[in-house]
Amino acid sequence: MDKDPSSFSLKSTDKPENEKTFAESLLSDVDTYGNEESNFEDVDIHIQENLEDDFIKEALKSGMDLRQYSRQIEKELKEVENASIQDSSLHNQITACDVILERMEQMLKLFQSDLGSISNEILTLQQQSVSMNIRLKNRQAIRGELSQFVDDMIVQESLIQHILESPVTDKEFLEDLQILDHKIAFVKEQSFKDAKCSQDVKDVLEKLKIKAISKIREHLLQKIYSFRKPMTNYQVPQNALLKFKFYYQFLMTHERDIAREVREEYLDTISKILFSYFKMYTSRLMKLQFEEVADRDDLMGVIVTDAQNTEKVGSYDRGGLNYLSLKVGNRGNVLTTELESQIIVPHSAQKNETKYTFESLFRSQQYALVDNACREYLFITEFFMVSGRSALELFNSVMGKTLTMFLKNTDQYVQDCYDSIALFLSIHIIHRYQVLMHKRDVPALDKYWETLLQIFWPRFEYILQLNIESIRDCDPQKFTNIDKRPHYITRRYAEFSAAIVGINENFPSERVARLLAALQVEVENFILRMAAEFPDHKDQLIFQINNYDMMLGVLLERTKEDSRESESFKDLLNARILEYVEEVLSPYFGGMMTFVKDCEKYLERGQTENLKTESAKVPALVKSFNSGWKKAMDEINGDIMTTFTNFKNGTNILQTALTQLIQYYHRFQKVLSQHPFKNLPVRSELLNIHHIMVEAKKFKTNF
Repeated sequence: MDKDPSSFSLKSTDKPENEKTFAESLLSDVDTYGNEESNFEDVDIHIQENLEDDFIKEALKSGMDLRQYSRQIEKELKEVENASIQDSSLHNQITACDVILERMEQMLKLFQSDLGSISNEILTLQQQSVSMNIRLKNRQAIRGELSQFVDDMIVQESLIQHILESPVTDKEFLEDLQILDHKIAFVKEQSFKDAKCSQDVKDVLEKLKIKAISKIREHLLQKIYSFRKPMTNYQVPQNALLKFKFYYQFLMTHERDIAREVREEYLDTISKILFSYFKMYTSRLMKLQFEEVADRDDLMGVIVTDAQNTEKVGSYDRGGLNYLSLKVGNRGNVLTTELESQIIVPHSAQKNETKYTFESLFRSQQYALVDNACREYLFITEFFMVSGRSALELFNSVMGKTLTMFLKNTDQYVQDCYDSIALFLSIHIIHRYQVLMHKRDVPALDKYWETLLQIFWPRFEYILQLNIESIRDCDPQKFTNIDKRPHYITRRYAEFSAAIVGINENFPSERVARLLAALQVEVENFILRMAAEFPDHKDQLIFQINNYDMMLGVLLERTKEDSRESESFKDLLNARILEYVEEVLSPYFGGMMTFVKDCEKYLERGQTENLKTESAKVPALVKSFNSGWKKAMDEINGDIMTTFTNFKNGTNILQTALTQLIQYYHRFQKVLSQHPFKNLPVRSELLNIHHIMVEAKKFKTNF
């Protein structure tokens, strides 16, 4: 087994000082062998030992150059030596590191010990900081409360000077009065807590309070007395009082008797001012009403016989002056554009000689009341610091006399009023002003509005009932010169009904709907009674159609298209038109119409024998129709267009008649296509229905 060179080298580690290699030593031993015989034995032993080495034996056998081998060995030894030196240096470094680490461990242990003591010191400092912070806050709180206490307790010289010397209207007086109010309340509170220092300033504050109350009382009463001056707009000083509402609050807090005196003086003064103003305004306002007003004779069913009275109205309506009380016209503007417009100024209207209807005067009066009432209620709640029932009581103290006067005057007028339109408009004025005041958050006049409605409603219903009875009791035989045009009584009804329905749309009332339904029934009965005065059925239908058409036109112009009244008259009008069409076609095509109706009945029942008997009529009917249908159309057109007052209605009736004629002819052709007529030779002479339709279109207008 070959030896590792390192093992070999370990045996030769004992080098001479001159650091000769093993090979050199061996050669040296051989060279000196002859010269130093004395060392022969040692050399021999040494050589023998080396020659026994397996690696050397192998080298000798192979003929290796020992010198080269010596250099290689030397090189390896050098490397091993360097590695050994490095290992020795690393060992020294590790040893040094161990020493350093040991010293660091001792230092860290010492540092850990120091940190433990520092942590304890930090905890101690934190506890001390919290304790100091609490003591600081307590001291600050005590200092602040004590400072505030001292400030609230001390009466400054400037405060005394302003309360005693400054005018009440100065800003400084108001500010110091608030300070004084606070100090009085504070000292009173401290006296309950037995604070001895409160006794030191109590007398001073009491004297200042008395002085302030005296000055405030004098100032407020002077402001109130200034309202009484003639030609004074009291609203200006009233608004100025709101700037000093704290004065009244101060009186209420410290001297209620004085506050009550001021309040009662204000209420009494304003009550008299408003009562005087509205009494004079109402008196002058009512003088502007039209002199000609409706009376008991101005009802729908009243028969007008006075020719002079008739001439005062337009030629279309021959119904007399009462027509004015049954037509709304532009009177409805009081509920729209004029509702919140400026009130009527009497002296200006008198100067211009302007006259008004009752509802316009009523609107102006009530709008003036609404404005003043809202202003007074809001002032009372703000200045006197009241609300709810207390505010209403004070308001009634101010406006009570005025409202009572209004109710009395309104009741007197309404009891003698027969102008139902004016009454109904006034009712809706009340509804709208009630809503307006609720929007302004002023409920003060709710009871007043309800009382007014209780005055207006019974009278309105009574007048409406009178109109119903007047139409019911109307005798057609008392009328002279009855013609087929719309009657003036139905014209009155149409205008009145349209007015009431139109007004009632925003605030519907079932009681009004019931009365209008009863009125409509009486009007329809009246039309039937009047139509019965005509001996000819065709004339009766013309009268009914003209009246229904006129009433429907007025209603559609003023109300919604789907109103109950409009729908009812549409049905009546359409039914009468269909009857009239049958009447107007009958003179020209009566034979064909009867033939068609009879044959359709027989076909429906299956009576073929009866159909055979009708066959003989067919040739004459066909020839009669072919020879006269164009001329008949022209004559029907002339008759209809000169009969009806409404040209549009007449055109509609003409088109209905021609349509009905075409339908009859179509049915006639259909009947002739059935057995036993379909084999008749005369069927070849039947006209093409499209030819008739083209001719009918020539009578159609383009509007």
